[in-house]
Amino acid sequence: MQKGPEQPRVTLYIILTTAFLSLCFLLSLSSSSHSSSSYAGRPEDLRPDPRLFPSSSKIAADTAPPSIAYLISGSSGDSRRILRLLYATYHPRNRYLLHLDSLATQSERDRLAVDVQDVPIFRAARNVDVIGKPDFAYQRGSSPMASTLHGASILLRLSGAWDWFVNLSVDDYPLVTQDELLHIMSHLPKDLNFVNHTSYIGWKESRRLKPVIVDPGLYLVEKTDMFFASQKRELPKAFKLFSGPSFSILSRNFMEHCVLGTDNFPRTLLMYLSNTPDSLSNYFPTILCNSNLFKKTIINNNLLYLASNDTSKERYHQLDHKEFTEMVESGAAFARGFRYDDTVLDRIDHELLGRRPGEVVPGGWCLGDSGKNHSSCSVWGDSGILRPGSGSDRLERRIVELLSNDWFRSHQCISE
Repeated sequence: MQKGPEQPRVTLYIILTTAFLSLCFLLSLSSSSHSSSSYAGRPEDLRPDPRLFPSSSKIAADTAPPSIAYLISGSSGDSRRILRLLYATYHPRNRYLLHLDSLATQSERDRLAVDVQDVPIFRAARNVDVIGKPDFAYQRGSSPMASTLHGASILLRLSGAWDWFVNLSVDDYPLVTQDELLHIMSHLPKDLNFVNHTSYIGWKESRRLKPVIVDPGLYLVEKTDMFFASQKRELPKAFKLFSGPSFSILSRNFMEHCVLGTDNFPRTLLMYLSNTPDSLSNYFPTILCNSNLFKKTIINNNLLYLASNDTSKERYHQLDHKEFTEMVESGAAFARGFRYDDTVLDRIDHELLGRRPGEVVPGGWCLGDSGKNHSSCSVWGDSGILRPGSGSDRLERRIVELLSNDWFRSHQCISE
């Protein structure tokens, strides 16, 4: 009997349905999977060191510095890069979740957890965890979106105290200390979201939005080629799509809205983007700009400097002295596009962060060396005390520019 023309279409529907159910299953792991924390012992041993969080702190609760939740992700062979990024962004008030995806071996993951446990300040603050059951994340497809939401849901469960969420990859690096960043953020409303976004789709319409794909990272163990369907779909009419870089600084209220909220739009958009080649760069901007609750909280700048050459096909390039100065003077809080052990990172550590190799960035909580080892921060005090440096001045100028003359209002969710 001859098969009709509907057979390929039925097969495609089955594949797409399977991929979507796999995505839903992966996201459901956030309610059951636990981070692999190496902190063991009695309940009282799991509490942070009271010297970092004194109950009799002179800092009132309403004036205490904010807290940032960091998801730091990498793949096979990236353990050292994750640790370096953790050292560079560390502050006892923050929360950190480290993720080595499924391309890394379990021994790499276990070694990373042991390395975290070996750092005294990490043990004292109890604020660094390693994901024990990893996600598989392609650079394209819907698995990066699922992995990010999974990490955010774990961070929401781990702590109710953080105020902003930042998703970092091993290509990223800070340009200011955490004391400087937290100092500036303490003067801002905690509902602000720093997200580059535009409704202008252009060439992305035909290459990243209309194609229908199935991301094998959602349902296969080994890395394979992504499946592209022959059919394409129309752009949605029920909502307006917005796009931007995957890096953003998102408020806790907004992340709760995406993960736990009663509004069904985040889940509706999740279903739509589950078969889209470029999901993560569209997900958060589209939710923000289609929400009456959040679209007035968005600033069209993610405080990120791209240290990459747009005119070259190379992913990375070496920053010369002129571009290094340009990067610093940009007022960005982070930069993206660095190689493993790039010499520029050493320069950032020395000139901007004041960080020694293998150590965290010293802050107001750091009282010096105990004399028993060579660490510059082996004695610590109240984590609510900040000592910002010149980086806070650069960041302040940048944010003042964004907020002045009603700039950010006139650049919010513009339909082009």
